[in-house]
Amino acid sequence: MAKTRVYFEEGTTSVFAVALDWPGWCRRAKTGELAIEALEEYRERYARVVPDGFSPGRFEVIGTLRGDGNTDFGAPSQSGPWDLEPLSTRECSRRVGVLERCWGYFDDVVASSLPELRRGPRGGGRDRDEVARHAREVERRACPKIGLRVAPRTKWHDQRTSIVTALRAGPTGSSWTTRHAIARMAWHVLDHAWEIEDKQH
Repeated sequence: MAKTRVYFEEGTTSVFAVALDWPGWCRRAKTGELAIEALEEYRERYARVVPDGFSPGRFEVIGTLRGDGNTDFGAPSQSGPWDLEPLSTRECSRRVGVLERCWGYFDDVVASSLPELRRGPRGGGRDRDEVARHAREVERRACPKIGLRVAPRTKWHDQRTSIVTALRAGPTGSSWTTRHAIARMAWHVLDHAWEIEDKQH
């Protein structure tokens, strides 16, 4: 039976469960056990994003990373030894393809959703277009970590094209490995796609 390697990123108040080989499939809860349950709950939802060849099987926890303030704030940020594993050209292409699927899913969600999103219990939160701008800007600010500079106000399509080119070329003067970069970018854009879906009136 197929297995899906999962690791925990453990903060002081929350834990992320991250599917190592399926970029973007990553959920958070108060404990590792609950994070695994959350990951399982999102299995079918993630399958709608990357339908081709998605046969994850059962989870196999391979390790735990110590988180930081970002972890507790709500963003996985740590890199593990598995991120140093060499990527074949074929596997790199597959992972980049998953990232592109996450981008495409986000675009479809934005295009089909209402501009105003449901607010939190205290009135907090962002509208759809604010979420989209945030996602694009966070992605742009991450580009130097893969050895890439993208000017402010670059069109998102051009920014993504530059990112894909850099990821396929491999880590040159970068602080993130290709595996880690793809995982972080896929998680961020997909998490916000699901946020927009969940906050429709």
